Amino acid sequence: MKGGRPMKVVYSEEYKQVYSYDPASNPGRIESIEFALAGKVDYVEPRPATEEEIRAVHTPNHIAQVRREGVYDIAALAAGGAIRAAEIGRSEPCFAVIRPPGHHASSDSAWGFCYFNNMAIALTSLKRQNKLQKAFILDFDLHVGDGNINILGKTGYVTILNPGGLDRNEYLKTVANALEKTDADMIAISAGFDNHEADWGGLLATEDYTTMGRLVREAALRNQGGCFGILEGGYNHAVLGKNVLAFIEGLSG
Repeated sequence: MKGGRPMKVVYSEEYKQVYSYDPASNPGRIESIEFALAGKVDYVEPRPATEEEIRAVHTPNHIAQVRREGVYDIAALAAGGAIRAAEIGRSEPCFAVIRPPGHHASSDSAWGFCYFNNMAIALTSLKRQNKLQKAFILDFDLHVGDGNINILGKTGYVTILNPGGLDRNEYLKTVANALEKTDADMIAISAGFDNHEADWGGLLATEDYTTMGRLVREAALRNQGGCFGILEGGYNHAVLGKNVLAFIEGLSG
């Protein structure tokens, strides 16, 4: 983005749909990101994930439950957005502005405003096509992505970092050390922005998201691999857009 061509961002106007009463579905949330990114990125339209792609991660009972809740179509579109970002991320950094989020969705259950596990569906899709050897997930959402851990943690090809700590410098040091050590050919980010100093977590500054984006990009370049991020949490509309932009600026270089 800095003097080069804009980064590709997967996005659909359908993500503005208010599909529930939870904070992730609030009116204006996606619009705050859209406003901050205006003229700065190239949007790429997603397709919905197929039921076959979803079934590779979730049980038939869980899929049926999501249908009963009336959110299957938007949840499948979010999962498809993650797949598209992962595909693009193999050759260039990419981010997906999607909702509903997904990192609290396990194979047969979900909570925390999630329905399908977008990250697991995307990485599983790459793996099933032999487009992925090892993946490293940086989940910097305020809340631990238990769904990511439950689905991907024991696969043998995925390492997951949920940074902790009460000090932002230690937090960033933990991220930097882990990325320095990984040899993954795909670095994937469950990007929740609710740990910002003006959001629920109250810890990170906007520039910290730029730093983490840069660290991810540098690790991917070193490993001659790819990287992509997908939106998870972040609920203060006044700062969400600028935080997403900050991360994208770091990721794109």
